[in-house]
Amino acid sequence: MTSPTTSPPKSRQTVKGNGRHGFLFIVLFGIVLAWSASLISREQLTDVFNKWKSNQDIAGSPDQGTQPDCLKYALMVDAGSTGSRIHVYRFHQCPSESIRLEEEQLFIQTIPGLSAYDDPQQAAESLDVLMKAALDTVPAALHRTTPIEVKATAGLRLLGQEKSNAILKAVQRHLQTVYPFPITPNGVTIMDGRDEGVYAWITVNFLLGNFESDKNHTAAVFDLGGGSTQIVFEPEQKDVIAEHGDHKYTLSFNQKDYVLYQHSYLGFGLMEARKRMHQKVLQLGSQDRHPCLPRNLDWPFNEMTFVGDGSYEACTQVVQELLNKDAMCLAPPCSFDGIHQPPIDEAFKDGPIYIFSYFYDRTQPLGLPASFRLPQLAELTSRVCSGEFLAAVDDDELREEIIGRPEWCLDLSYIYGLLSHGYEIPDDRVITIAKKIDGVETGWCLGAAIAMLDNHWTQ
Repeated sequence: MTSPTTSPPKSRQTVKGNGRHGFLFIVLFGIVLAWSASLISREQLTDVFNKWKSNQDIAGSPDQGTQPDCLKYALMVDAGSTGSRIHVYRFHQCPSESIRLEEEQLFIQTIPGLSAYDDPQQAAESLDVLMKAALDTVPAALHRTTPIEVKATAGLRLLGQEKSNAILKAVQRHLQTVYPFPITPNGVTIMDGRDEGVYAWITVNFLLGNFESDKNHTAAVFDLGGGSTQIVFEPEQKDVIAEHGDHKYTLSFNQKDYVLYQHSYLGFGLMEARKRMHQKVLQLGSQDRHPCLPRNLDWPFNEMTFVGDGSYEACTQVVQELLNKDAMCLAPPCSFDGIHQPPIDEAFKDGPIYIFSYFYDRTQPLGLPASFRLPQLAELTSRVCSGEFLAAVDDDELREEIIGRPEWCLDLSYIYGLLSHGYEIPDDRVITIAKKIDGVETGWCLGAAIAMLDNHWTQ
């Protein structure tokens, strides 16, 4: 796997040579200055020197690793349902060359998300800690040419149009009046769910080097956020995607077309699924018994208290009810909730499968391998639900984490059910969990930043 963050040795040598060239330039500059004082004004000389010095400052910075004219920064703010995050990327982008990521220079986050604020101005000001970090990261000379976008996801989608629009307007006004970074047209917006998935697909395949001409397969991506989940893959046969609906998404890049299947399931993110599963337990007539909570745990919910049963089998049944597999399928074949999806085992037989976000956060602390098959996840889930896993934990920190967050059984059961019964990934397929690839965060932000800088990506 080639790392897109490695700068060519020639570029590094060029940067190191700037000091010697600068010394010779200053000597010659002094001679020329003495000779030409009568020909040009002092103000003109000062202007020439300042422009040269500014270029040297940019080119000579030890962390740049690229030619000054090709150096590009991009800022992407992920305004998610549980918090806001900023990514600061440094790219090498020259005419007639493919864009190259040199480094993700900054990734920090703050909680809560924009949707948690009643006052739109307070929501906007919650981004200040992120923006101030960006000011310190991007060279001052590039502030006014470094674009920024703020893309809100499911949290604001679920808030309602009036409240979400007020927050977005406050954010745009705050960024425009306080910070120097230019906002792109429609740069502060609620991102369409289909774009969220496709940008994540771009991120993963860009980092894996799958857009190189000799690659046979791109990777499928599955994202699990707080409010929604996304699936995107490139079917081996393009005609398996239904023509009607918004499932087909076409990209053109480097003179190659990619026809993708995609869908974003609003309301099926992990935080929303938790709420809906508690409600589903009540609807199924379980009274106060909850199969997805640890055995004998008392769990306050609304005006009642659940008592945990810790039953993996029964919890999986609740998940299947939530996924609504029996919904009317208007455009066969369907996966869950009546949504058209070509079967993975037929339309995507050989390509790699990557999952991230809450898929990673809720499985990796418990030791699930980075590459696994679904029966391994089922076994882990069963052990967590029964209490067997906790009984064998020696690490005090992990033990406190499991006891302090009693929804581990519910979360794992939902993740397993979503991948197996929902998306219908076969048991024998290898699934890779990736929080980062080559040190860069997965998810949609890098893909969105590439699309922001490189207008060769078209739909």
